[in-house]
Amino acid sequence: MTSEMIWAPLFQRLKTTTGADDRDLQALAALPFTLRHFRENQTVLRDGEQPSECCLIADGFCVRSKTIVDGRRQILSIHIPGDLPNLQNLHFPAVDHDLIALSDCTLAFIAHKALKDLIAERSGVGDMFWRDTLVDAAVSREWIVNVGQRSIHNRLAHLIVELRERLRLVGRVIDNTFEIPLTQEQFGEAMGVTSVHTNRILRELRIDGVLELQRGTVRILNEHKLQELAQFDGRYLQMSPSS
Repeated sequence: MTSEMIWAPLFQRLKTTTGADDRDLQALAALPFTLRHFRENQTVLRDGEQPSECCLIADGFCVRSKTIVDGRRQILSIHIPGDLPNLQNLHFPAVDHDLIALSDCTLAFIAHKALKDLIAERSGVGDMFWRDTLVDAAVSREWIVNVGQRSIHNRLAHLIVELRERLRLVGRVIDNTFEIPLTQEQFGEAMGVTSVHTNRILRELRIDGVLELQRGTVRILNEHKLQELAQFDGRYLQMSPSS
C-alpha cells in the first residue's frame, strides 16, 4: 500500500466530520509509521499490554473485546478503515481490552512520541483527536443502550445501520451493499445474544425482504423497513462539523 492509500480513509472521514485543515492533514501524513499485517482472528493488542504506538486501520476490520473468566466474549466496538482504535493509549499506559483482527487487515503504527510532538506543534491535530475520542465515547454509550434496551431485531438493525453510515464516510458502501465480515457468532458477541438467536433474526430479516447477509457482505433490500426496525438517530456519530 502507498502512503496515500494508508491515510486516505482517515483523511476522508476527518474532512467530512471536522472540516480538517489540509495543513494539519499534511503534517499527519508526514509522520513516520510502521506497516504491519494481521491475519483474521490474530491479536493486535492484548489486555494489559503497554504499547508505545497508536495504530491506524488502513484496510480491514478490527474489534475491541473483553473475555470473562468462563471464556465468554463481549465485542465492545467494531473498527473500520480510518479508525484509530487505541488512540486513548496516548494517555492511558495500558490497554484494558483486547484488540483483535476481525479480518485480514493492514495497520499503520505511529509512535506516541511522534504524535505528541505533532499535537504540541499543531493544536488543530490535537482538536481532531480529542473530537475522535469523544465520538468514540458516544458510540460506546449507544452500544450500551442497544444491548441493554432494544429488542433483538432492533438491536441488529441498529448495528447494521450504524456500520453502514460509518463505512459510507470512508467510501466503502456501493449501491447499499457493503462489507461487514462478522460471523453469526461474532454478531451475537456484539449484541449480547447467542449465535442461534442471530441466525434466526438474520433469516427472518431475509424472508421479510429487509436485508441479506452472505459471506460477510450485507445488501439492504428495503431501506424503509430497515429504518423502522433500527430506530436510528445518527446524531451521536457527529458526521458533520456543525452536528
